[in-house]
Parts: sequence; structure tokens; C-alpha cells
Amino acid sequence: MLIPSIDLQGGRIVQLVQGEKLAIEATDPEVWIGRFAGFPRVQLIDLDAAKGHGDNAAMVAAICGRLPCRVGGGIRSVERANAVLAAGAHAVIASSALFRDGAVDESFARALAEAAGVERVIAAVDSRGGRVAIHGWRTVLPLTAVEAVRALEPFCSEFLYTHVDTEGLMQGTDIDAILAVRRATARRVTAAGGITTWAEIDRLDAEGVDAVVGMAVYTGQLPLDRYAK
Repeated sequence: MLIPSIDLQGGRIVQLVQGEKLAIEATDPEVWIGRFAGFPRVQLIDLDAAKGHGDNAAMVAAICGRLPCRVGGGIRSVERANAVLAAGAHAVIASSALFRDGAVDESFARALAEAAGVERVIAAVDSRGGRVAIHGWRTVLPLTAVEAVRALEPFCSEFLYTHVDTEGLMQGTDIDAILAVRRATARRVTAAGGITTWAEIDRLDAEGVDAVVGMAVYTGQLPLDRYAK
């Protein structure tokens, strides 16, 4: 299944290359909210909250009121997770806060799962150069994605695996790396990072993996006409 992605920064929908370089900026969110209205799941990331530079809370709540969103960005506490869920998110996506001192922070993961409910927690595991990357992909841990997934499995209902090496480049993704994560867990897996074609989405779907797509959708390289559900 294709899951369209909405990234928010400074009150606008954006797309960044490798999480840093601004490539696309949409000042009118209505266009994309309308285009994504038929999708059963939409990924919404507050980049400002993720970076600790304020947030787009009002915009997140407004979009959650119109689209079935799973929301990430700055989920560093149980309080923040509860606030996002109260704003209408179907689930929260936790990432860097799930790791501490180079390992999985089971204490926080457990507290988050108990407060929000395992079924509403998605654990984001981002991989760069074969290792888990946190803090905006700037800090690389001595931990592989497979190791992280196995440790976090009791505390979430789904994993969001991002292959950072290919993210935003529109040159395809690493199917083998994604499938290694798929084989490591019984939880649902969603993949992101460079997914560009329907062939990739179909291949992942055949393996039970959903695909989050941003850049290829916004540039028109991946037309949505085929998606009629």
C-alpha cells in the first residue's frame, strides 16, 4: 500500500533532500490534502518539532481532522504523544527518543506503549550506512536496524524503516535492506527512503510492506491516478 507523506516546516508543506536541502515548498496545503483524501493512511511529520524549533501544532490538528494521519516529529515524552493523539492522530511515530546511550531505551519505549497503547505506537528506525541514525540522522549508533527492531518489537504495533542513504534522491531504494527488517519482526512494517516507482511499491506490497512516498509524489514522478481506493 502507498502511504503519502506530508512534511511540515514553518507552516508549509515541504520536501527535503536527505533531510536538509529544501527541494519543494507548497504554500497551499489544500491542494495536497485534497489529493490525499482517498488514502486510508497518511504520514504527517512536524519537522520543526522534530528539530526542536517550535512546532506546527495547529496545522497538525487541522490536517488530522481531515485525513487519517499517523504523526511524528518531536515525540520525546508521553505528554507530547498524548497531546498529538488528542489532536486527532491515529498513531504516533517515535524515533530518536527510543534510543539512549547507543542502545534501545526500553524504559521510555515501555512507558510510551503503556500510555498510548501499543496499537497506537509506531517505532521509527532510520538506517544510515547500515546503522541506526538518530537526531536528524546526524548521530549514528553502533546498532543495526534489525537489532533495533528486535529490541523494540514488544513496545509497538508497527515499524517505520527509513533507508536514509537513498532518502529524497529519487533513485530507488534498497529493497534487500527493507526485507531484512521485514524478516526480523512479526509487526507491520512500512518503508521509506527513495521509493520512486510503482514497481518498487508492488514488490514491497508482495512482501507485506507498505511504502511511504514523498518526493516522487510531489514532483509528479509517481502519478497517483492508479490509486483509486
